Amino acid sequence: MSVFDFNLFARGGPMMWVLLALGLFGLVMFIERMLYLHRGQIAAKAFVDGIKNILAKRRLVEALTVCEETPGPVAAVVKAALLHADDSQESMRFHVQEAAVIELPALERRLGSIAAIGQVAPLVGLLGTVLGMATTFLAFEKGGNYATAEALSGGMWQALLATAGSLLLAIPAHLAYHFLSGRVRAIVRDIEWSGNEIMKYLVTEYRGVKPGEGPAGLEGK
Repeated sequence: MSVFDFNLFARGGPMMWVLLALGLFGLVMFIERMLYLHRGQIAAKAFVDGIKNILAKRRLVEALTVCEETPGPVAAVVKAALLHADDSQESMRFHVQEAAVIELPALERRLGSIAAIGQVAPLVGLLGTVLGMATTFLAFEKGGNYATAEALSGGMWQALLATAGSLLLAIPAHLAYHFLSGRVRAIVRDIEWSGNEIMKYLVTEYRGVKPGEGPAGLEGK
């Protein structure tokens, strides 16, 4: 009998359907997050260098247009700095940090749900195992001294398959969560670097302020 046989799946009992629903839900969220983060992660250094080249020609509006047309949080943070290029250093830093804070929840969205699936799946499997063992003892009790292996095997199958199904779901869910968290951390580092770099350029070169008067960096978040 194939491991992927539907009859074998059905032997796992009602908790297998719960695990299947959690698995499909987690898969949809993982694909959506992958596409979102892939779209939002750009080559930050190349992008900032391009903005600097445009600003070197004093084309602020063109730089803003490039930011508008570029997806992702890095472009949003750089745009916030450009919009306040003539403000004080404190004001510029505040608006850059505000833009970064706005972008962070969008990056981390649904990661908690994927982590929750990885944590809940073993509990669902444990419940299925308990129900399977209860079914086995009930069959044994009804059969008395003449309980057959066939009567007892149903509950044992349910217990074993529920445990196996929960582990088959929990392990990929944990891996998916840590993989996506790594992608988010990489984008956050790009945001921090880009914000600091564009602010430093604006106050030291674009506005001609001396290097010693540059802005403080973004505070760690």
